[in-house]
Amino acid sequence: MPARRVPFRGMTAAMPERVHEYRNHHLDSTRWDHFRPRDGDIVVTTAYKAGTTWTQRILAALILGVKPDGRAMREVSPWIDARFRGPVEPVIESLEAQTHRRFMKSHLAADGVPFYPEAKYVVVGRDTRDVFMSLWNHYSAYTDLAYELFNDPERPGLEFPRCPSEPRDLWPRWIGEGWFDWESDGWPFWSHNHHLSTWWNWRHLPNVHVMHFGDMLANTEGEMRELAAFCEIEVLEENWPVIVEAVQLDAMRKEVISEANEDPTAMIFEGGVSRFLFKGTNGRWRDVLTDDDLALYEQSAAQLDPGLRSWLEGGRAKDGRHDY
Repeated sequence: MPARRVPFRGMTAAMPERVHEYRNHHLDSTRWDHFRPRDGDIVVTTAYKAGTTWTQRILAALILGVKPDGRAMREVSPWIDARFRGPVEPVIESLEAQTHRRFMKSHLAADGVPFYPEAKYVVVGRDTRDVFMSLWNHYSAYTDLAYELFNDPERPGLEFPRCPSEPRDLWPRWIGEGWFDWESDGWPFWSHNHHLSTWWNWRHLPNVHVMHFGDMLANTEGEMRELAAFCEIEVLEENWPVIVEAVQLDAMRKEVISEANEDPTAMIFEGGVSRFLFKGTNGRWRDVLTDDDLALYEQSAAQLDPGLRSWLEGGRAKDGRHDY
């Protein structure tokens, strides 16, 4: 299934600028300094817990076929800015050795990742409240090994704190305080709102494509077709049913869990990587967040561009009524 690698054309003079350095217990944006772009590279970027792994799996199916060559996703599509993954040099060497269309993962905002005109950026968003619930499941599953890994002696900045005992104990700081000086939410990780706001400002660029997790759930094939068109990946019509079936969430979850059995970092989660993927559903915040909690959300969301807020809350429908 060939993927056309076409040099990007038509870029305007204005492009995102890399003005912030993101370095903490999880992130190190300077790792991108070692990366050498190619025409057609694809960067999947999310704040977190918005369908990153799913989007990577979809791209793998579109580019490599429904049964890739046996390599784990972390090898095929590495998270370059992950500080805790060890030295960056082996990651870059692995990418340099790839001969297929490359696609990488990042959790950096548009003001922290290098912007290459010849690359394509796929930005995935999700309702802020749903992101929080998924992040809570992720954070609360960290083992002692995880905290040792994140708080190693080379850690830049403050220590990564232990997860509070209840989600509502985390919520006020997560929604109202940033880890970095230029952020206003996301503590103790990094901002969800700032990340999406920076990319939202550049969504008009022809090499930036935004997707919504809710839309991916509601119309997986439609979103995949748009992604393939954006990435200029040609797919034979008769191949679509098999590809779509292969990347459904349940199939993807089984595949990633199987791969994780060979990944030592899976030990950072109690219960293994199944806690990392969890349910992939929306609306669970309604049973957890109180009216007072939601008032804090309103204060935070009021700072967003109205169009961005509407899109985050409702995806293409823009009416906030989705509950998958």
